[in-house]
Amino acid sequence: MRAELEQDLIGIVLRNRWNALILSAAPQLGLSDWWLTSGCVAQSVWNAACGRDMHSGIRDYDLIYYDPNTSWAAEDDVIRRGRSLFAGLPIEVQIRNQARVPLWYEEKFGIPFGVVNRASDGIDRFPCATVCVGLKCVHDGFDVYAPFGLKPLFEGVLRPNRALPIESVYAEKTERWQREWPHLTREPW
Repeated sequence: MRAELEQDLIGIVLRNRWNALILSAAPQLGLSDWWLTSGCVAQSVWNAACGRDMHSGIRDYDLIYYDPNTSWAAEDDVIRRGRSLFAGLPIEVQIRNQARVPLWYEEKFGIPFGVVNRASDGIDRFPCATVCVGLKCVHDGFDVYAPFGLKPLFEGVLRPNRALPIESVYAEKTERWQREWPHLTREPW
């Protein structure tokens, strides 16, 4: 079942032309540990479920990576290279080094983020477990990372991830998503 859902996910994500272009171009950034993740992946699935245009309602495309160099200059270099690489796309591609998240997270959200040792550590801590999903190109196809599985994503069930106590962020995001994709159901925090 898991392999079948992963294949379904890959097929749907690639139907979104911006996802497909980002996935095919991202290896040019030379990052060893990266994922296309969050809204652009999950919301493509929800658009397919609703029969909507694959690009509807997607605000940005998140490309996360891990580099132990937490300097702003190093991350800014990757962001600038990404901006150049994706310059022809009419979307916003947000590129962030997950190793830097602990440097600003507590100031923004009032709680520490914790140690990050790989890009997927960021995915593990998204406030909604349903969208804790990443996809990346590998030499023979695609890797899928989904620590909470893919079934809730395909069923349209929004589930909290209590890895970090940020109930207000979960509420804000899931309320917006339900307005955009009314078929979604939300479990309480």
